[in-house]
Amino acid sequence: MEERNRTVVTDFILLGFTTNPQLQLILFVVFLKIYLLSLVGNITLIALIYSSSHLHTPMYFFIGNLSFLDLWYSSVYTPKIIMNCISDNKSISFGGCAAQFFFSAGFAYSECYLLAAMAYDRYIAIAKPLQYTTAMSNKVCMGLVTLSYLSGFTNAIIITTETFTLSFCDGKVIDDFFCDLPPLVKLACNVPRSYQSVLYFILVLNVISPSALIVASYVFILAAILRIRSTKGRQKAFSTCAAHLTAVTLYYGSILFIYSRSNSSYTLERNKVVSTFYTVVFPMLNPLIYSLRNKEIKDALKKLNMKCRGT
Repeated sequence: MEERNRTVVTDFILLGFTTNPQLQLILFVVFLKIYLLSLVGNITLIALIYSSSHLHTPMYFFIGNLSFLDLWYSSVYTPKIIMNCISDNKSISFGGCAAQFFFSAGFAYSECYLLAAMAYDRYIAIAKPLQYTTAMSNKVCMGLVTLSYLSGFTNAIIITTETFTLSFCDGKVIDDFFCDLPPLVKLACNVPRSYQSVLYFILVLNVISPSALIVASYVFILAAILRIRSTKGRQKAFSTCAAHLTAVTLYYGSILFIYSRSNSSYTLERNKVVSTFYTVVFPMLNPLIYSLRNKEIKDALKKLNMKCRGT
């Protein structure tokens, strides 16, 4: 029976948020604007960092890679969401669902590791400023970013393979706007204990472990800041961490909210809102978080604007 049901499921139906035509049109406009802002914001930030020589530092190298991940991360979901808002055909093929799941997991896990690497960068900059140039050399930075991508996509292969070899016999309707893990697991005939072990392994390796590294980094950062005697020096040190700390809190908070909860407490409507935040809204917010109170980014943007105007 399980083998037969596995072959029957050739596509899934994404219900999205609502079936109301008026609300779907409103959501189409909202998601289109968010996606365009995300594209413009992240592409602009990458261009600024690439073109401005004074931004060729480890901190901005990591921020540029974060924008690169967000650029692709939002593109995995948002175009399909936008199309579903104005189309009667809300299906996604089995292969398309698996591909969406794989790339979303790969970019998300990579971002978890990258945020941990950024926390380490801030720790070295504040706690060990004299060693910063050596400790955060180009080779080290490239190694940390490469390791983030490799770790993220290796784990994405594992969780995608394990998830899409399950037998889906409880229908093919996904009560969500993308192929996410919780609604897919709900469609499975049965979830073997080995699969649950893989889920815990992925959660610990990609979310809990980077979170622990980030917390440890900020404990040492706080200790170093408290040793700074001048108030101005403390404020400057805090300001260099504020953007990263904000991004970490928003990103990890929303992911942990969904994936650390038991099936009994899984509420579809509530989790749709939370998952919308970290998959669609967060990639748009990141460029704002890292540029609004950043004088160097603002100066680079002004110079780029003047260059484009030919003044």
